[in-house]
Amino acid sequence: MKYQSTPLAERLRPTSLDQYIGQEHLIGENAVLRRAIESGRIHSMIFWGPPGVGKTTLASIISKQVKRQFYVLNAVSSGVKEVREVFDRARMAPDTPILFIDEIHRFSKSQQDSLLNAVEKGLVILIGATTENPSFEVISPLLSRCQVYVLKSLEKEDLEKLIGIALPVLENDYNKKIIIQEKEALMRISGGDARKLLNAMDLVVGMMSEAKTDDDTITITNEITNQYIQSNLLKYDRQGEMHYDIISAFIKSMRGSDPNAAVYYLARMIEAGEDPLFIARRMLILASEDIGNANPNALLLANTCFDAVSKIGFPESRIILSQTAIYLASSPKSNASYMAINMAQDVVRKTGNLSVPMHLRNAPTKLMKDLGYKDGYKYAHDYEGNFVELEFLPQEISGTKFYQPQNNPRERELQNSLRNKWKEKYGY
Repeated sequence: MKYQSTPLAERLRPTSLDQYIGQEHLIGENAVLRRAIESGRIHSMIFWGPPGVGKTTLASIISKQVKRQFYVLNAVSSGVKEVREVFDRARMAPDTPILFIDEIHRFSKSQQDSLLNAVEKGLVILIGATTENPSFEVISPLLSRCQVYVLKSLEKEDLEKLIGIALPVLENDYNKKIIIQEKEALMRISGGDARKLLNAMDLVVGMMSEAKTDDDTITITNEITNQYIQSNLLKYDRQGEMHYDIISAFIKSMRGSDPNAAVYYLARMIEAGEDPLFIARRMLILASEDIGNANPNALLLANTCFDAVSKIGFPESRIILSQTAIYLASSPKSNASYMAINMAQDVVRKTGNLSVPMHLRNAPTKLMKDLGYKDGYKYAHDYEGNFVELEFLPQEISGTKFYQPQNNPRERELQNSLRNKWKEKYGY
């Protein structure tokens, strides 16, 4: 066996667009980002997507394609000092270099502010990579100067291509014939993450090679894959690659009203040294998405938790996180608000910019008043019960119901109130 200190995923990292696997919506034939790269007209951008989908690799390929100097910083280990050093070197570069910042969401507001001026003046072309929603994690002035590209988990076909590329390399490394009899376990473990897939393959083949030194053939089955991955989970996950599996289980446990499972997965994250603000942020989202008006206090408590955790670090904040997780898991559930905004956005995309009814329009000038703006508007507080029936939706979608209260005490109360007000109009 040839000892390889460089991880398989790193050795197989593609160096050109033609070698790149996945993200066809961005770099496939005639796709928007591919056209920009091939034309050489590169702009500052943010890559948003889960780990192991090729964010860093794509940034490196772009730099090679457009023949620009490529500076790499990681937001975890770099600060304003390192950013300024890059800017000093960038001023000496013949062409505008590319600055790639991995995990840009971990930069503080002041650190992100330090990037803004250089991006505005064209000193560098910024490519940021994040696993977090940039709308929440990147400051608005910087975000407005970057195009956000969403990268997706790799599809089954992409993972199969990776397996095909990795096999001859592993056969050469271990000097054995490798037969993948079953690959479902490898696919499931990868979760669409190329790095997890390749690390899993390397681990399984390596362990089997050590166990069967006299055998020239290694046959991989689902049972063998699960056996070696589970027994070597800590080694396999040394880069924290189960991060997203655990947070997913945490969220689903709270959504499923199981406080015991929620606290268990919370403990897993705490023991692994997870950022407490990351946990609190996820609970804040869940409070609105999965509980909503079934218990409006959930959002208030989750927001208070986020504020408290931002002031108090570990170990004390674990108690605040635990209290909140238990409360959210034990609360009645409703995704009515989440479904309502999804449906409303879908209608907006399909119907476009429908005209706002004239009686709802603002009339700050005489001309607008003469044109009939605000005519017929009825001020709700002038009427009994602070309600008067009026049409608030554009005529084309009049009577469309976006919010459907769900079956819990709080929302049943809301539904009765809406039914009394609107009678048969919305079908409450």
